[in-house]
Amino acid sequence: MKALERLLRPRSIAVLGSGWAENVIEQCQKMGFDGPIWPVHPKRETVGGLRSFPSIAALPEAPDATFIGVNRFATIDIVRELSARGGGGAICFASGWEEAGEAGLQDELVRAAGDMPILGPNCYGVINYLDGALLWPDQHGGRRVERGVALLSQSSNIVINLTMQARGLPVAYVACLGNAAKVGLAELAGALLADERVTAIGMYVEGIDDAPAFAALAQAARAAGKGIVCVKSGKTESSRVAAASHTASLAGGGAASSAFLRQAGVAEVATLDALIETLKIFHLHGPQIGGRLCSLSCSGGEAGLVADIAAPYGIDFPPVPDGTKARLAQILGPIVTIANPLDYHTFIWGDGPRTTDVFTTMLQAYDAGLYIIDPPRPDRCDPSSFQPALDAIEAAQASTGKPAFPVASLPENLDEALAVAMMARGICPLMGLSAALPALVAAQTAAARPGWRPHVAQPTRVVRMLDEVVSKALLSGAGIAVPKGVHSPSLAGLASLAGGLTGKIALKGLGFAHKSDVGAVRLGLVSLDGQAEMPGAQGYLAEEMVTDVLAEILVGVRRDPVYGTTVTLGFGGVEAEVLADTVTLVAPVTGPEVWAALRRLRLWPLLDGYRGRPVADVAAAVDVVLAVQAMLDDPRLEEVEINPLMLRAKGAIAADAVIWEAET
Repeated sequence: MKALERLLRPRSIAVLGSGWAENVIEQCQKMGFDGPIWPVHPKRETVGGLRSFPSIAALPEAPDATFIGVNRFATIDIVRELSARGGGGAICFASGWEEAGEAGLQDELVRAAGDMPILGPNCYGVINYLDGALLWPDQHGGRRVERGVALLSQSSNIVINLTMQARGLPVAYVACLGNAAKVGLAELAGALLADERVTAIGMYVEGIDDAPAFAALAQAARAAGKGIVCVKSGKTESSRVAAASHTASLAGGGAASSAFLRQAGVAEVATLDALIETLKIFHLHGPQIGGRLCSLSCSGGEAGLVADIAAPYGIDFPPVPDGTKARLAQILGPIVTIANPLDYHTFIWGDGPRTTDVFTTMLQAYDAGLYIIDPPRPDRCDPSSFQPALDAIEAAQASTGKPAFPVASLPENLDEALAVAMMARGICPLMGLSAALPALVAAQTAAARPGWRPHVAQPTRVVRMLDEVVSKALLSGAGIAVPKGVHSPSLAGLASLAGGLTGKIALKGLGFAHKSDVGAVRLGLVSLDGQAEMPGAQGYLAEEMVTDVLAEILVGVRRDPVYGTTVTLGFGGVEAEVLADTVTLVAPVTGPEVWAALRRLRLWPLLDGYRGRPVADVAAAVDVVLAVQAMLDDPRLEEVEINPLMLRAKGAIAADAVIWEAET
């Protein structure tokens, strides 16, 4: 396919249709596009006040970009004609394709395009605020800029709403994917980021079509100093084994997509206002800020509010270093308690030099600073008394070289004109604590491990469950310890084999995904004498019970239809779903990444010697995770779950396991 350069940065634009075409012409003229705009209409002499051409063939030359605002059947013919003429690309606005069950019609459109790129179909279009080129048939809230961020969305309405923001964010591009029949998410995002005037990209993502390509895009963006932040909607579809698998249920609800974005080095936020605030940080300060934050305000209430709102996001405010504390005490006097967050009271209010000294001294000890400030609304009040504090924030950033964020408690407490002016001077105002704090967390997202790519996703397959005997044989072959046991098709036959087992015995019926739910597991037996049959059992297994257990965890690795392979870790046993204390990763993962993931569990202290408890052999658990991950190198296997993996002070034993494989 040809590059997207001509479509995104056109020097000439053609428009087709009547009302939609007139809208595109109007938007281009409002934004000052200085290239030719050529309406094409078979019957009208003018469209939108411009001379109309009867056909694509009648145009003076092949257009760089074309907005096609006609029905879906006519769209195919126009795309074919544009491609033959050498057009640079097209926006296919019409709906009624794959989303309406017309997959064959969409395939025909792709064939008609040939090498020519198209966005859509069912696509609103592209806005280029840098050059004033708008292939966009509706209103929008943007303005011309010289540099800024790109907004990319799989929902046209949501990206229209984003253009209406009044938070000072300079937007360079707005782009929609529509059905993404020919140009996918990573390709379009990469083309937008390739413009040196684009500083970052924000995305509303409903689905990721090519996870390895997206990971490569994220790494290239980081290398270019550009951040990516996403709002991810929708959930990865679970396979048919979800109902029978702890791993599938615990890795759902967006856990896989969030893990993928985090490991790819992409910031994720939950709301559109946090998306905008994160983009403002990326625009001015690059794709990652430091995690040591300080907060300053002139009110104890504000200091407490910041700490309270920050806590659920995992933000803590490190104590003030002794040297910094001593210097601040000299400036502020004995009445002010020096802490972080800092309530500097109002003793220095209006005193520019002292305020600058406080703001700079505090910021020097941290990676970034939050300065809570809510200038009065200028239409009813006089905000001039706030200017010394605003100037001091700017001076602190200039002096330390560290980000200084003016933060308004409510978004409306800092008007757009002031935000635009601050952004132009390199100061990033954050508007509303509820959006600012998650944005600051998102802006700390670390880069991906160099070269990391998820496994290529495989088509969903029909699978079958292996019984526990076969599953444990596969685990043992992978070097994972399992209990000593014997098995038999019948309970009577099992009793004659169990004489070699020592200690307490666990009796299990085979053929059940969740044995405890159907009474197919009996623990603590001293013999098998007198044991009743288990209805529905397809055989029996007797094992020596594992002793000296310090913790039970779940280890699950399964193929994912989008992200290749996911790894789920957590506290296990029959209460796994109730505890819901899990973390999901996307393979491939390394030992240090598994260690870090386990430390994110809420109950991690129980593995690490909480209140004098013995320390569990986490290193053995990490080895098991890596071994299970390697088992899926076997293309026949779909999912491996160990629940529980029994951890001792030394060693780990897979007490129960289920493996699913593809049916042949």
